[in-house]
Amino acid sequence: MSTLENIHSHKDLVHLDEIQRKELCREIREFLVSHVSKTGGHLASNLGVVELTVAIETVFDTEKDRLVFDVGHQSYVHKLLSGRQAEFNALRQYGGISGFPKPKESNTDAFVAGHASSSVSIALGMARARTLRGENHQIIALLGDGAATGGMVYEGLNDAAVSNEPMIVILNDNAMSIDHNVGGLSRHLSSLRTKPKYLAIKRKYKNGLNRTPVGRWLYRLTSDMKERIRRMLLPTTIFESMGFEYLGPVDGHDVENLIDLLRIAKQMKRPVVLHVATEKGKGYAPAEQQPKLFHGVGKFDPETGKVEEKKSQSFSDAFGNVLCKLAQNDNRICAITAAMPHGTGLIDFKQQFPNRTFDVGIAEEHAVSMAGGLAKQGMVPVVAVYSTFLQRAYDMILQDICMLGLHVVFAVDRAGLVGEDGETHHGVFDVGFLRQAPGMTVLCPASLAELQDMMQWAVLEYTGPVAVRYPRGGDGEYTASAWNKNRKVFCHNDGDDVAIVTYGRLVQNTLSAAQLLSENGIRAKVLRLLCVAPLPTEEIAKQLSGCKHIVVVEETCTGSGISQALVWELKKYVPDCRVDSIDLGGGFVTHGSMSSLYDHCGVSGEAIATFVREVQEVENKEKAGCASC
Repeated sequence: MSTLENIHSHKDLVHLDEIQRKELCREIREFLVSHVSKTGGHLASNLGVVELTVAIETVFDTEKDRLVFDVGHQSYVHKLLSGRQAEFNALRQYGGISGFPKPKESNTDAFVAGHASSSVSIALGMARARTLRGENHQIIALLGDGAATGGMVYEGLNDAAVSNEPMIVILNDNAMSIDHNVGGLSRHLSSLRTKPKYLAIKRKYKNGLNRTPVGRWLYRLTSDMKERIRRMLLPTTIFESMGFEYLGPVDGHDVENLIDLLRIAKQMKRPVVLHVATEKGKGYAPAEQQPKLFHGVGKFDPETGKVEEKKSQSFSDAFGNVLCKLAQNDNRICAITAAMPHGTGLIDFKQQFPNRTFDVGIAEEHAVSMAGGLAKQGMVPVVAVYSTFLQRAYDMILQDICMLGLHVVFAVDRAGLVGEDGETHHGVFDVGFLRQAPGMTVLCPASLAELQDMMQWAVLEYTGPVAVRYPRGGDGEYTASAWNKNRKVFCHNDGDDVAIVTYGRLVQNTLSAAQLLSENGIRAKVLRLLCVAPLPTEEIAKQLSGCKHIVVVEETCTGSGISQALVWELKKYVPDCRVDSIDLGGGFVTHGSMSSLYDHCGVSGEAIATFVREVQEVENKEKAGCASC
């Protein structure tokens, strides 16, 4: 039996010796490559934290000690070591374990963690709760993959440093988020990582003393001497200036040294920063060579590292292509990304227009406010951001963009369900909060061609704040473009029994539903909205052509869509019209394949058709009852 198979908790780890821990790390890497190659997931990040996680789980008992991840996609090794090995066959699959920490899944998962830069604040809250309740356990915040480029980290650090609360902030510094880290802090950390003279002296000093019991005793007593040596060789860090005890930088792949330092940090009983230098993708050559590709990867061949090729162009690709074309003829156009030029399709734009591409790190609030400054001074900024991450910049959208009516274009990627990444990454709230912003126009393409036409209008013709929201993936059955700036509603087929109103990618499910309904003798009209803010209510009313029953189908959570507003506004034009709605429900949506989630949420073609049939039956019974009165 392998070493890994015998590990289910902290109690199993503490009995391992140095040789067994080294073997465990090797087996973990093999396990991750083997399983993620079948399910897809965040591979490179987890390969980089194998030794670090083994050290953490050895020194701390995460059943009672609180380990707060930031970001959560580096938690696979933690899950392996806390009793979930057998569940990795269903990693990120519907009904299986999440790719992120999930307290409902295990009490060793201290907190949910899908977005970056919040761990220090959460950990400090936990530390203060521990003190107030008179409890005795450890609090650890693990930052990684660019989380320290987000401003919220410094809000937390600023408070934690003067709190006197015993807590450990581990900075997993791999010089990357998804793409390479940017900014002043990245350069500062890089300067600390590249002090080989200091690291060499430290290694020789420890190895020399550790050869004898007396030497090991002397090593423990000379921490002050080591601190003086470090201060001679390294400048004071930003963390020390804040008030933290700073340890590092340390080799993040030396598990024994990590265990020693974590034990020292644990004994300090004050705010400590442990700076750990790791390599993203460590131990698997394809991931080491292409850490961006293997950050969040689909299925691949574990022997060669060859990733399954995309079957078609994605919405992100189409967005990047059209923006490059537009920028060639207009030097006002610039692009802003929050650490995701690759994920948002901006790689070509960055290569062609490096001076007009601004990667601000994981700092969406800053990205939006900076866009406001660019627009105020005559530029045309395009902010490319995932829907779920745009949520963090809601105040800036209101205050810094819409209040001044500035021409900022928001390219809202991953709008709607995103599949296996689950609750923290589904883009199911943006319609609601963007529609609330006065003066904001929100467009919803259903095809790549439509996205490109809408982007051209939004960038070159429109003059106010505008968002173009589009899903993950590429075209489905619908590939044409119906965009016309004078038309906001497109009728896909005709019928007078019921009108199904939808927008974006769900047009394919509604068309399937209409076909199923026709087989039951129900004639359904499908109306697709090209624009959801402002609502084209008058156009919808004209397209109804006497139909008095509407079903609104949305890929949003209840209360975050258009149905309630549509009901209110339609009363002006069709006061006796009945409006029903189908959405994703009032809770957070779990993870799984898109087809399984459509079935789970009741927005598949078959589910929509079933809903309409049931509503029609109720309505017919009500009419029959009234007729008999």
